Formats: sequence, C-alpha cells, structure tokens
Amino acid sequence: MTELAPSPGMTASAADASARAFADPSDLGVARAAALFEHMQPEKAAEMLHPVLAGRPDSAPGWILMARIRLALDQVEPALDAANRAVELAPEDPRPLAIASRALTLLGRHEEAMSMAYRAVIVEPKNPLWHDRVAWALLAADRQLGDAEQAARTAVGLDPNEAHYYFTHGVTLAALGHVDQARQALETSLRLEPENPVARHRLDVLNGAAQPVVEKKKRGWRLFGRKEQAKPVRPEEFRP
Repeated sequence: MTELAPSPGMTASAADASARAFADPSDLGVARAAALFEHMQPEKAAEMLHPVLAGRPDSAPGWILMARIRLALDQVEPALDAANRAVELAPEDPRPLAIASRALTLLGRHEEAMSMAYRAVIVEPKNPLWHDRVAWALLAADRQLGDAEQAARTAVGLDPNEAHYYFTHGVTLAALGHVDQARQALETSLRLEPENPVARHRLDVLNGAAQPVVEKKKRGWRLFGRKEQAKPVRPEEFRP
C-alpha cells in the first residue's frame, strides 16, 4: 500500500479528506479565486488566480474563471483572450464559447460573437443560457431579429420560471415592433422578479411612462434571480 492510498478501515469522509489533502494545489487556487469572485471581490480573485494560471496554463476551469473575472472588471480584451485559451483547452465546454461571444459583442465584433454563441448552443442545446446569448448577440448586431426572438422564445421554453428569459423575449419582441406581445413578456418577467429596475424601465418605455435612454453600464443590481455576483458589464444578460 502506498502512503496516498486510504487504509481498508478508513471512513468515506476520512478518505475524502485524504484525497483533498493530496489534490492538485492549482485546483485549490482556482476554488479560492472563485470564492473571492462570488463575494464581489474580482480584483482580489484575479490577483490570486494569476499565479495559478502561470503555473498551470492548461487549467481550463482557471481560464474560464479568469474570463468571467475580466468581464466583470470591464477588461474585455483580456476576457476574450482568457476565453479563447479555455476554448482551446476544452472545446466541448459551452461556457468559454458564450463568454467569448459576449466579449466579442462588447468589442463590436458581431459576426464572431454570433458564431461563438451558436457554437455554444450546438455544444449544449438544452441550456437556455446559450439561447439567451444568441438572442443578445443578434440584438446587439441589430440583425436577424426574427432569429433573436426565436432564440429568446426557446430559452423561455427551456426554463419557464426564470424572469430573465421573459425579459429577453420582451426586448426581442419590441425590436420587431410587436409592442403588445413585448409588454406581456415584460409583465411576466416582473411578476417573477417584481423589483427589477431594468425590466421595469423597459416596460415603462413601452407604456410611454419613461423615455428610452442610451444604453450604459448599470451597476449594483442583483442580476435576475441570481445570487450575489461580481458586477455585470451588461445587466440585461446572464453571465455564464
């Protein structure tokens, strides 16, 4: 028996503890950085993760996390670089594809953003997040709005209890000029998430009670039913 193997009488919890003790230290570093990120400390998370990735440049989870952190810090080019590294390491994982798509949208590279979003859907077609990303990629590009509405509708069908997907559907319907249907979708979103100011403002604009504003970064709102996360670059979207 080697010193790393559990003894025959070792309990399951003790065996788990032994395995954790000899786990790859880079995994622990990624986990600690992720905890900092989830506690709204993206700068500290990036600082902790940087040496981990320097020592383990083949860590796909590490690069995915770094991409998310860079997006939260509005560092879009580094976010795209990190996402692309993760795509190379884990082409079967839809998350870096979606993160790359979002970064490309923010950079105005819409054709690439749409392509990456569709690739995420192909990898995991039953996840509503990726259909939602397709919808926002098309909306940002201001093209194929019918396809954007279809993607948003698909996300609603896959998760009919999530307020955000009705919000996206409402935005796509409004872009198509279907005001009554858009109003219904936004009202449904607000029934599920009554205090969301982004959805409320969109509905007020449709009802003529508010003026549309140039889209800008909005901070500090807990994103559509998600637990506390780092501040989003685009509050209209879920972050993968």
